[in-house]
Parts: sequence; structure tokens; C-alpha cells
Amino acid sequence: MPLVNDPDLIKAQYRNGDKLDIRIRLHQKYSLNKEPFGEWIHAHYHLAPGMRVLELGCGTGSMWHEPARWLPQGAELILSDFSEGMLEQAQRNVPPLPGITFRQVDIRQIPFEDDTFDVVIANMMLYHVPDLHGALAEVARVLKPEGRFFCATVGERGIARWLAEVLGCEEADRYPFSLQNGGDALGRHFDSVQKHIREDGLRVTDPEDLTDYVLSMASFSGLRQQPREQLTAQLVAQAVDGVIAIPKEYGLFEASQPLG
Repeated sequence: MPLVNDPDLIKAQYRNGDKLDIRIRLHQKYSLNKEPFGEWIHAHYHLAPGMRVLELGCGTGSMWHEPARWLPQGAELILSDFSEGMLEQAQRNVPPLPGITFRQVDIRQIPFEDDTFDVVIANMMLYHVPDLHGALAEVARVLKPEGRFFCATVGERGIARWLAEVLGCEEADRYPFSLQNGGDALGRHFDSVQKHIREDGLRVTDPEDLTDYVLSMASFSGLRQQPREQLTAQLVAQAVDGVIAIPKEYGLFEASQPLG
């Protein structure tokens, strides 16, 4: 099993939002694409009044820090996560708005009836799910026939691959659900699958920020036994004129017409 979806590591990593916040800050600080990732994702949803929306793996709720901008009047949004600690932080981070509720949910057993939601969202989390096809079958089940499923993910030629090569950590760049293989997985559960690519990259000027990022990732957990200064030195060695250039490969799948 790849480290990225080892259940014990994932449970520890997402006990609360501290490690996730470290990774979000790195991208906010050093990304070449200055359009916020959340803005880019929300532009694809096209939510309408009266829709029922379920987000799985909402994390700290950072994507919904301005819910009044993105949730139409009369729409219902359920923000869910398998981690109680994450949900507690999401409830603090998301401003209260009529129609928004919070619920602890495991994507492998979604506690809602068939054909319940117009939109289901699962961003940057499907590669953590041990039973991917069981989870996708659950998403297809709770979607209405005309519903849409959005799931952002990473590519296999992005930051994880770059770090794995630099740090000699072969297991760390294996993603069971990526931009390369995610379409095939979704195609077993949805008749229509589209892929949207986001152009971006990282230019890191403070290697300590990058060290924090590495140590926050479950897939690089084996490196936590190394002295921090040794890890930082490996990253500094990649700098040119004080800048560490790192590729990013991010995108968003949009799946519809669930197969029953």
C-alpha cells in the first residue's frame, strides 16, 4: 500500500489542520499562479439556488472562507470530513450562513439516501482513500442522475515526484488517484469525465518553509527521523541564485451521469 493512503498515517496526519495549514501556506506564498486555488476551483462549480451540495474531506474549511460569495440563496451545503478535529476547525473558519451544516462522514459509507445531491465535492483527498472504487461507488449512489462530482487532485510530475527524487524517497510520489490515472477510475462509475488543468509552479526562497512542508506530509513520514538540518541542506542544494524551482501539476476532474 502506498504511504499516501496508509490508514494509520492518514489518521495521524489529519487529526487536526496543523499540517494541512503548513502545506496551504507554502502554496499561497510561493505559487507562480496568483489566482487563489479556491477561486479557480469554485469557478467550475456553477452552483444554482436550491441545489444540495456535499463536500467530502472539507478539511479546515479554507475553501469556504467567504461562503456568501459562492453559495447561492436557498442552496444547502454540508461540509464533512472523517476527522472530528478537522470539522471543529472548519466550524471556526467558515462564517455562519443559513444552509451550511457540518457532519462527520467517511466517504466509504456516506450516510445519505440514493439520488440526494446535485453536487458532490472531494478535493485533494481521493488519493488517501484505501478503497477508492468503493468510495466512488458511494459518491455515484448519492448523486442525482443529473448531478456532478468535482474532485481536484495532483499529477504524477509535480511537487511530490520532485521531492521524492531530491530526497531519495521512492514511495512518496505514488498516488492511487492522480491526473494521470484518475480519469480511468472515474470512468468506471460515471459516463462523462472531464479534466481541467491548472498551470502553476513554485519558486521557494526560504528552504525552511519547504522543510516544514516535507515534514508535514504522511508520504514523507520516514524522513522525520533525519536531522532537520540534513533535510534542509538537501533542499538548499537545489537552489539557483537563492531560488528553489519546483514543478506543480494540479487539476480538477468533473464527472457526471453516474452509472447505477
